[in-house]
Amino acid sequence: MRKLWPILATLITLSLAGCGYNTLQGNDEQIKASWSEVVNQYQRRADLVPNLVNTVKGFAAHEKDVLLGVTNARAKVGGIQPSPELINNPEAFAKFQAAQGELSSALSRLLVVSENYPQLKADASFRDLQAQLEGTENRITVARNRYIQSVQVFNVTVRSFPSNLTAMAFGYKAKPNFAVENEKEIAKPPSVDFAPAPGKPPGAPQGAAK
Repeated sequence: MRKLWPILATLITLSLAGCGYNTLQGNDEQIKASWSEVVNQYQRRADLVPNLVNTVKGFAAHEKDVLLGVTNARAKVGGIQPSPELINNPEAFAKFQAAQGELSSALSRLLVVSENYPQLKADASFRDLQAQLEGTENRITVARNRYIQSVQVFNVTVRSFPSNLTAMAFGYKAKPNFAVENEKEIAKPPSVDFAPAPGKPPGAPQGAAK
């Protein structure tokens, strides 16, 4: 009987490998790694927000609604724990997407408002934060695309025969992915345009014309 155990173990191993078990494991690990990069880049953006808000506040303190909108959106993002379990929960994943999208929109409004304050645009700290934010948005886009591709590969394995039987036996399910509609909204970097408004000389405050 003892001689049979190695043979049975070998047969079971070969059977699992042939049914896609190892592929599922590898794809699942790739998703976790891709998700970690997405979270890392979103955290990098969130870390920039307090300094950005404080810098804008120093030149445009009366833009309270916009500043408050960014602060609230940042707080909402910080209230969601992007744990590995989140990517297995469609509802939690959708909330994470919505919160990040809200922060993207709030940052876009903040940058639009900044156009009305030439002194703010000329401030070295603000320009540095702008550059960091733009670079982070680009990194977020790349990280999200890698995550989307990883989930696509995993979901194909989960739904294909015979690996779908292995997935069912070990509790693997298709994972939620970034939706196409949200993809366009969230992946869109905030506008970073310091060009003067049409018909106005460089440096002239746009708000003065209103």
